[in-house]
Amino acid sequence: MQRYLTASTYIDFDTPDVLATARRLAEGATSEADVARACFEFVRDEIRHSVDFKSNPVTCKASDVLRHRTGYCYAKSHLLAALLRANGIPAGLCYQRLSVGDSGAPYCLHGLNAVYLKDFGWYRIDARGNKPGVDARFAPPLEKLAFATRTREERMLPEVWAEPLPVVVETLECYDTWDQVLANLPDVELL
Repeated sequence: MQRYLTASTYIDFDTPDVLATARRLAEGATSEADVARACFEFVRDEIRHSVDFKSNPVTCKASDVLRHRTGYCYAKSHLLAALLRANGIPAGLCYQRLSVGDSGAPYCLHGLNAVYLKDFGWYRIDARGNKPGVDARFAPPLEKLAFATRTREERMLPEVWAEPLPVVVETLECYDTWDQVLANLPDVELL
């Protein structure tokens, strides 16, 4: 479980701003779930999704997402993992493979989180940001994610990663603007 509690290059909760935000979000919480909910709702509601708001810069590190208050789902998941870990709650990264359009190719990854809650075990949460047609919530034990998989080629990847997938980092670090990332969303081959 230790690897889901450590700081790293992209989940850099050891920076002053991320630590201070994590502590502020935990103030007054009476349970681990309350802390997790506060962190989730902060990232979901206070950090703009890059595409929804057509906002730059492209961020990847948790501290950059917090500083600029914007990020793709992947970057937002890095910030959420950082806030949870800073509060001593194990958190990892998860991915869904979804159709870019309504159905069929091309496909892309969608980034979300899993948090380990003592009362529920690993619980997936999606702080992508709500909008019409997207209503992600923190409601353990029920998972209320932003997107459902609809076809055989779409699926929830079952792993909980301690670090972002290299293809995600490469995409976020390769392009300078939100629309360049949108034109080059990361994907993986399914076995």
